Amino acid sequence: MRMIVWTIAALALTAAPLTAQQPAKTLPKTPSKATPAAPANPVAEALRSQWNSVKNYYLKSAEEMPEANYGFKPTDKVRSFGEIIAHVAGANYEICAGARGEKPLYAEDYFEKNAKTKDDIVKAAKESVEYCDAAFKAATDRNLGALVPAPFGPPKQARASLLILNVGHVNEHYGNLVTYFRLKDMVPPSSQRSGS
Repeated sequence: MRMIVWTIAALALTAAPLTAQQPAKTLPKTPSKATPAAPANPVAEALRSQWNSVKNYYLKSAEEMPEANYGFKPTDKVRSFGEIIAHVAGANYEICAGARGEKPLYAEDYFEKNAKTKDDIVKAAKESVEYCDAAFKAATDRNLGALVPAPFGPPKQARASLLILNVGHVNEHYGNLVTYFRLKDMVPPSSQRSGS
């Protein structure tokens, strides 16, 4: 009798690990209507989302600051408000031209040297954003790794690198603009409440 009990126990102990190795049978998954489909180009979409956010803050800054404050700078060692907007416009052309695989239409400092009124600077800002919009719109996860001419650093860089650089550059200078708004007792675009 003891031999039968030990035999059954031994069989049970050896069978348990074998059944644990069998894949579990599950019902086929049906897509949930509540779960949105992943975008076809999630990396490119993420870049576009970041671009759309910062470009709107940049353009609102250019439009909302009164022309009388376009010459304002907290110290002589930094750019004025208008010079920052103009600088970003020129840099947008330089950086996005590379991402588009083109030669830049304007040098980085062109608008700082040539656009002197608020109207001229806002026009340059809007047109530079439209130029960059085309580069971000054309981006796909597949073409973001393509090597393109770069205005700064190594002569050829991945398209993604230039688009990331552009988002970062505009964000950097938007941070400057926020300080200028605060020094003028104004609320910067990113801190404004909708409906207020």
